[in-house]
Amino acid sequence: MAEPAELKGTTSARARRWLRRTAALLTAAPLLTGVLQIPAAPGAHAQPAPAQAKASGSRTVDVSVDSLTPTTPSKDDTLTVRGTVTNRGDSTINTSYVGLRVGQPMNGRNDIDTVAKRNGYSPTLDGTEVAEKYEQKIGKLPVGISRDFTLSIPVKELHLGANGVYQIGVSLTGQTKSRPWPQVMGIQRTFLPWQQTAVPKKSKLTYLWPLISTTHLTARTGADEQQTPIFQNDDLAAELAPGGRLQQLVALGKNLPVTWVIDPDLLATVEAMTKRYEVQGQTDEDTTEGRGQAVAMRWLNDLEQAVQGRQVVALPFADPDLASLAHRGKNVTGALSHLQSATALASTTVDTILHVKPRTDFAWPVNGAIDSSIVDVATSAGAHNIIARSDSLRETGDLQYTPTAARQIGGGNTAVVADARLSTAFTGDMTRAENATLAIQRFLAQSQMLTLQAPDKQRSVVVAPQRMPTATQAQAMAAALGGLSGGRWTQPASLGGAAKAQPDPRATQRVPAARSYPAALRRQELPTDGFRKIQQTQSTLDKFEVILTAKGRVVTPFGTAIMREMSTSWRTDPRGSTGFRDSVQAYLQGLTEKVRLVKKTDVTLSGRSATIPVTVQNNLLQPVELRLVLRSQQGNRLAVSDPQVVTVQGGHTQSVKFGTTANANGRAWVTAQLYTVDDQAYGPEMSFKVNVTEITSTVILVIAGGVLLLVLAGIRIYLQRKRSAARSGEDGAGNSEKQDGEAAEGEHAEPDEGEPARALVPGQPSDPAPDTGSQSADPSGSGEKVER
Repeated sequence: MAEPAELKGTTSARARRWLRRTAALLTAAPLLTGVLQIPAAPGAHAQPAPAQAKASGSRTVDVSVDSLTPTTPSKDDTLTVRGTVTNRGDSTINTSYVGLRVGQPMNGRNDIDTVAKRNGYSPTLDGTEVAEKYEQKIGKLPVGISRDFTLSIPVKELHLGANGVYQIGVSLTGQTKSRPWPQVMGIQRTFLPWQQTAVPKKSKLTYLWPLISTTHLTARTGADEQQTPIFQNDDLAAELAPGGRLQQLVALGKNLPVTWVIDPDLLATVEAMTKRYEVQGQTDEDTTEGRGQAVAMRWLNDLEQAVQGRQVVALPFADPDLASLAHRGKNVTGALSHLQSATALASTTVDTILHVKPRTDFAWPVNGAIDSSIVDVATSAGAHNIIARSDSLRETGDLQYTPTAARQIGGGNTAVVADARLSTAFTGDMTRAENATLAIQRFLAQSQMLTLQAPDKQRSVVVAPQRMPTATQAQAMAAALGGLSGGRWTQPASLGGAAKAQPDPRATQRVPAARSYPAALRRQELPTDGFRKIQQTQSTLDKFEVILTAKGRVVTPFGTAIMREMSTSWRTDPRGSTGFRDSVQAYLQGLTEKVRLVKKTDVTLSGRSATIPVTVQNNLLQPVELRLVLRSQQGNRLAVSDPQVVTVQGGHTQSVKFGTTANANGRAWVTAQLYTVDDQAYGPEMSFKVNVTEITSTVILVIAGGVLLLVLAGIRIYLQRKRSAARSGEDGAGNSEKQDGEAAEGEHAEPDEGEPARALVPGQPSDPAPDTGSQSADPSGSGEKVER
C-alpha cells in the first residue's frame, strides 16, 4: 500500500504521518476496549440521531458515498468517488479532509456481509489512506453542515494485489476544540471487485427481469358493444409513462442479458388501455374517461421489440399466490382449477400480444420460499421447474462454495435455487444515491466472490429479485449488470439453461417441510374464507352462464377477475383484496338479478278453467333462455299446466300463459320458479295466491232454462209463420174440382177441434208435418250445463 504523502505546513512528512496514525490509534483505542462510554449512534447511511444523542467519536460525521465509477475498474482506469460529509456532532470540526482507504481483500462471502454491517472506524481493519495528493480538503465543518467531495485516484495508485474483493473506505479526518489532534471522525465502507487475470471457469449468471403489477381492471365493462373496460384507477398510466416504473424496466431491460418474467395479466391490462377505457369513481355510475392510450401503445411496442430473440417466461395469468393456494386454498373445492386455467391462458395472452412463444413450465412462489405442499400445487398445473431461493432450500452439507442453481427434487421436478444474497441486494430504498451505490458494489463483490470460491468449477447462478422493483431499484439493478458486462467472472445465461444445468450431487435436494415456511410470509396469505368467496363467485358465474346466449360478454371478464382475486400482489394489501372480491361478487350478483320474475298480485278465477300469465323480465343486453315452472301448492284444488321454455330478448319482458283447472272452490297458493336448461333453480321463487270461485248448479239450471225458453219461443214463431203461409195457399185454390171431403193419397186429416173437417190440397207432399212440440203438455228438459 502507498504511504500517505506529506501534509502541507510540516517540516517532515514522515513525522506528520506518524502523528496522524498515532492520533487515529489513540482515538480508536477507547472504542475498541469499551472504556469510552458514548451513546449508540446510527451507521453512516442511517437517519441522523436525535438532538439529545449527538454522534461522537468516529461516527461524528456521516460520510455518504453517492457514486463510484467505474464499478469494476481495470488497472488503467481512474477511480472516482463522489459524495457528501455531514457533521452530526455537537462541535465544529476543524482542519478536516476526505481521503480514501484501502483494506485487505475479503476471504469469503460471509466477510463481505460482516464488513457491510460494521460501524465505526477500526485502524487495524480499515487500511491506510492513499497518497495525500488525492485527498480533498474540507477545512472547517460546522455542526449540521454538509460538504460535497470528489476523489479521483488512478487505480494503479491503490496498489491492489491479487484478484479479489477489496474493502475500500472513504473517511473524514479532522479535529475539534476538545480533541485538538487529527482523528477519523466518520467513515463509509464499500467494496471494489478487482479482476485482472482470467477466471478458469466463469459463473453462468441468470438474471430474472420481472414485469408484474398490481390489479387494475375491474370485472365491470361498459354497456356498449365493445364492452369498454373499466379500471379501478388510472395509476397504471403513470407506471407506463416516461420515467415510470414499468417504462424504466422495459427501457433498461432491452439492453441487458436478462430472462423476462411476465405476468400475462399486465399485458392484457395494458392492451385494454390502448383502446377507449374508463376509470371508476366513487359510485358505479360515476366514471371518467382514461387518458393512457398513448403511453400504453408506446410501452407495448417497446416491450415487443425488447423481448424479440430473448427468453420469455410467462407466469400463470394474474400471478396467483401459490403458497396461499397450497396452505389455505387446496381444501376448498375447485380452488386449484383456477391455477390450471390461469396457466392455460398465460401462453395465449403473451403470444397474442407480444408475438413470442413463452415458457409456462416455471413456477415462482413469493420470495422463492417453498415447502412440499407448494411444490405439489405448483406442479399440478404443469410447471416442472420451481424458482426457489437459497434461504429457503438451505445447504445442510459441508460444501465450501455456492452450488449450481438446479436441484432434482423428485417426481421429475427441478428446483432452480436463486442466490439469496444477490436476489435481495436491491430491495431497499434506492432513491438515495448512497444506498444504490453501496448495493451495486456489494452485488458485484458477492458475484465475484461466488466465482472465486471454486474457480475451477463452473456453476450456474440465478438471481430472482423482488417481484415489482421500483424505478430506482431497476436502475440500480441495471447498473450492477452493467458492471458485469465485461464478462471477467460471469457470463449470461437463460433461465431455461439454468434449469438444465448439471446439479451438484452434494447440494441440498430435500424440499423443506411445511413448518419451515416463514411465519411472516404465512401471515400475508389469502385466508381460507377468501377462497370460499372466490368459489361462491365461480358458482354464481357457472349458473349465470347457462342462461346466456352471448356467454363471452360475461364469462371472459368475470373469469379473469376471479383469477385476479388470487394474485400474489394482494399480500401487501389485504383490505384491497377483500374489497376486490366483494365488488366482483356484488357486481355479478347484480347482473344475475336483472333476469327475474315480475311480482304478481293475487289472482281470482271464476270458473273451472282459465289461464294465468307469468312475466319474465330481462334487463341484460343479450337474450336469455330459461325454463319456467308453475306449481300449485294445493294440487287437489287447482292444477296447472306443464313447464315452458322461455326466451326473452335483451331489455324486454315476456309473458308466459299457463292453463289451470279448478276442482274446488277456495284459495290456492301457486309458486313460479325459473330454472336453467340444466335444471338448476335460477333466482328466488315467486309465490302468489289464486282464489277459485266455481259457479253453482242452481245458477247453471236457471241459465240453461232461460236459454231453452228462448229456443222454444223461436220454434213456435217459426211454426206459426209456416201455418199462416199454408192457409194463404188454400184460399187461392177455391176453384179446384176436389175441394172438400177428399184426402190426398187416401189419407184423412184430422179436423181441428171446433172446426169442420177439410180435405188437404192434393199434390203437396213437400208440406211439412205439423210440429206439435210447442203444444205439448209434457215438461221441458232441464237443458245442457255450460262450463266456462
